[in-house]
Amino acid sequence: MEQGTNKNAIILLSGGLDSATCVAEAQAVGFNVHALSFRYGQRHSIELDAAVRVADHFGITNHRIIDIDLRQFGGSALTADIDVPKAHDVDNLAEGIPITYVPARNTIFLSYALAWGEVLPATDFFIGVNALDYSGYPDCRPAFIEAFEAMANLGTQAGVEGDGCIKIHTPLANMTKAQIITRGEALGVNYGLTISCYDPDNTGAACGSCDSCLLRKKGFAEAGVVDPTLYIDIS
Repeated sequence: MEQGTNKNAIILLSGGLDSATCVAEAQAVGFNVHALSFRYGQRHSIELDAAVRVADHFGITNHRIIDIDLRQFGGSALTADIDVPKAHDVDNLAEGIPITYVPARNTIFLSYALAWGEVLPATDFFIGVNALDYSGYPDCRPAFIEAFEAMANLGTQAGVEGDGCIKIHTPLANMTKAQIITRGEALGVNYGLTISCYDPDNTGAACGSCDSCLLRKKGFAEAGVVDPTLYIDIS
């Protein structure tokens, strides 16, 4: 990854495992990190508490939490009255795009980041998308990121006057969850601060059986790292 000494970078910080690792990656190469999170009507809004913990852990002093309401559209188990799918193991995840996909979510989030970047200024943006151990969301694919970056350089003052200077960084794109965890451990990420669950209880305990929980469990097991996640006791 290119060096970012003293350059501003905006990171989409969900409070999950991947975005926390992105913060560590950006800081490791010298970026001055600003964090952007969203309260978008998600059923797992407790992730925002985790985002605050992660930002504090990394000493991020400029962390914005933006309120938008994607429940107005619904269409996802995360923003509508639709049950979050559960499975017994990661090999039984549903094929295709799952109902936990939030329509155009990354497009919306990255657009907000671009707007903030024009003001800061910042032309470097980090997002923790992954194309290996992931749930199959279309806006996590490299083709989407490349297209968004091209659009950003055509549709912003920074892109037009900066001669294609806007860069969307996806340092985790080609890594398995185990590789991400191993890398994060080396960079000092405290994964006990994060939450990945789509359907936690009101105490913040993870369900342990949604797609995101299963992928997280698989990652820790394959990395040989103790999973610090608090899961709901269903025994």
